[in-house]
This record gives sequence, structure tokens and C-alpha cells, in this order.
Amino acid sequence: MQHITFEQFHISQPCYPETKLSDKYYFNLTNRLLDDWSESGLFPKLHDSVKQRVALCVVGYYQDILSDAGLWRGFISECRRKYRRPVPFHDEPDDYVDFELNYIDVAFMIWYAIAMLDLNHRLLFPLHNDVLALARIWFDRLDRCYDDAPLPEEYNIGFQLDIKDPEDRPLIARFSHWLFNHSYLLTPAFALTTAQMYQQAEPEKEGAEIRMREMLDEAMTQQPTGPLALFLGEWLYLILHDRLPADEQPEVAETHKYFSAVTEMHGRDILYFADYKSLNEFFINTLGWEAGESHLPQMKNDRDFAIMVTPRFGMLVAKNVARFIADPVNPLYNKAYARRNAINLITVRGLCPPDLLKRILAEGWLPDAAFPDADNDNIAPCNEDFIARCYLQLYYTGD
Repeated sequence: MQHITFEQFHISQPCYPETKLSDKYYFNLTNRLLDDWSESGLFPKLHDSVKQRVALCVVGYYQDILSDAGLWRGFISECRRKYRRPVPFHDEPDDYVDFELNYIDVAFMIWYAIAMLDLNHRLLFPLHNDVLALARIWFDRLDRCYDDAPLPEEYNIGFQLDIKDPEDRPLIARFSHWLFNHSYLLTPAFALTTAQMYQQAEPEKEGAEIRMREMLDEAMTQQPTGPLALFLGEWLYLILHDRLPADEQPEVAETHKYFSAVTEMHGRDILYFADYKSLNEFFINTLGWEAGESHLPQMKNDRDFAIMVTPRFGMLVAKNVARFIADPVNPLYNKAYARRNAINLITVRGLCPPDLLKRILAEGWLPDAAFPDADNDNIAPCNEDFIARCYLQLYYTGD
């Protein structure tokens, strides 16, 4: 397996382009992990470039906990609040110690990096035998080094920064740039979005680098990122204050007419339609759209529609999803079909409007979602909010 270069390692460090005394140690440690992986024979089809990034992510986690930089601390603290466990998918063992080296942390990081960075392994089962075996190998090496590893003080550049202090703004800007563009925890989940932005920048044309930089700068303020799909300001607040900022309540607007029309006529706010013909009849008979017309004709070849009306947004429409949804009043629900395909609802971006998906998950209507080849049918349903955040990003936490 090809080793990483020092430049590859160095650019992932918070103090880049400065070099620090501990850089060489953690650079060499990264390559030792790669050697361990090569000797193990695990994930033989995974490209070396992905393996290199996975090793960098795990070493980044290691540097974070050794220096108590705050990013991992904030992540597991929020996981405990949201999911009552330090990391998703794994039961908490008796010997788990918050903010220190733990086997399940390493296993989670390996799964997260591979699933987010390699499209061929995007639906990798989080408890896959190869994930757990590699985690054991790497954990044992990191554990042997734990007491003697040099303290990566430079990793703690966010320590004691005050978001409201004008004098701290340059350091906060630098810290924010590293978090969004280079940190071990946030960048894997944003990789798919980055690849899409790269195509939008038209790399074959002049000025692509400038366009890409402008899109990334805009994304820093407008796109969520990381495994919890938080906005950069939320990640900063979580790191510096060990909690998220208080939610801003949206202004109360006038109830949308579609919400009134549907709930008054049908007595509920979610409806299901097997085909386009019945959906179009709903538009005409319930919403009062013009008779004799084919409305939303781009959906003519689709089926299994779910629509939801809300007081704020009006009508939300999802196509080709109704058979996944175990709503007791949904006549289209198909358990066998859902068992094979429902995982797509929380892993494929754009299949379902965020508010409708959140409602489905809140009601427990996605019990059949499962990773391919999973040997535990409960992993996806018990972690569905996290999976949706991690995979869908803006398509779940956005409006």
C-alpha cells in the first residue's frame, strides 16, 4: 500500500502551513496504520487513496483526544444528548471512557470515513466484520502508543476562543477554515457535496479554481457538514461551549391554504397515491387546480406518491416512496419491498422533502430500513436520525 506524503499529512493539520514538533511523529504513525492495514488484507478492493484518508481521519481523532481539542468532545456530547450513546451504532461498553481512546470510537471513524469517501462502499454496514477487525488492529496500536505519544498542542487552536470577542476573530476564522475544509470529522460527510461542486465549477474551463474557492466560501456559511449535519457556527459553538446554541423559532405565518383544504377534507395531513392519475385528481378535486389539465406532468412516469401538507410550507410531494412508509393508514406500504429498499429514504439525497422525512422518522414509520447484508435488522431503525443527518446533510436538516 502506498504511504502518504508529508504534504498530504501536513495540510490536514490545524496549524498548516506551520510545522510543529509533533508532526513527524503523527505522520509516521499514519503510515504505520497503513502498513497494518496492508498486512491485514482487509477491504482489498478499496483504493489506496481512500485508505490513506481513512488513516488520516483516525489519526486526527487520536490527536484530538490526546490534546482535548474539543471537536470529538463536542461530537460525543451531542450524540449522548440526541441518542443516549457516545457514538452511533455501537452499544456502550462498560470500559468506555469519554474523551479518551476507545475501540468503538475507532470502529465508528473507520466506517464513517469509508462510507462517506467511497461511493462503492457508501452503504457499508457499520458493524461489518472488516470494519471491526481493522478497528481492533488500529486500536491496539494506538493504545500501545497512548502514554508515550507527544502532545499535539497545535491541535488545540480553538482552546478558550470567544466567539463574541473581536480580538479572537482572526483565530476563529482560521479555526473555522480548518474545521470546514480539512478537519478529520467534518470533511468526510461533505465529500459528496464537494465532488458535486467541483463538477459545477467546470474544471475543464479557465477560472475553475476560483469558482471552486468561491463556492466553498459560500458553503461555509450556508451548508451543514459533518456527521451530525450541523452548520459551521453550530460546530464552533458546540466545541467552545459544549452545547448547541438555542434554536431560533420561525416566525408564525398565516396557515397555508393547502393545509386547511387537505386537513378539512381528509382529516389528516399525509396522503398516499398509487399513480399519477390519482395524484392529479387530488390536485383538482381537493386543491382546486384547473380541471382537465395534467398538473406536475414531470411526474407522469412515477408512482407511489406521498404528500404532506404543513401550515408553513403548504404541500410537499415525494415520489416513489410510499411503499416504504409503514403508516397504519397507508394502503401502499409493502414490507418486503421496504426491507430491500427503504434504506434509500435516509441515504439518497432528494428522495423526500426534509419535513416529511422527519415526520416519518418521528412516527416510527421506517421500521424496515436495513443496510445491505446487515446481520442486525435493528441497526438502521435505531439510528435512523443519525443516518439521515450523515448521508443527506442539507436534504435533511435544511428547510
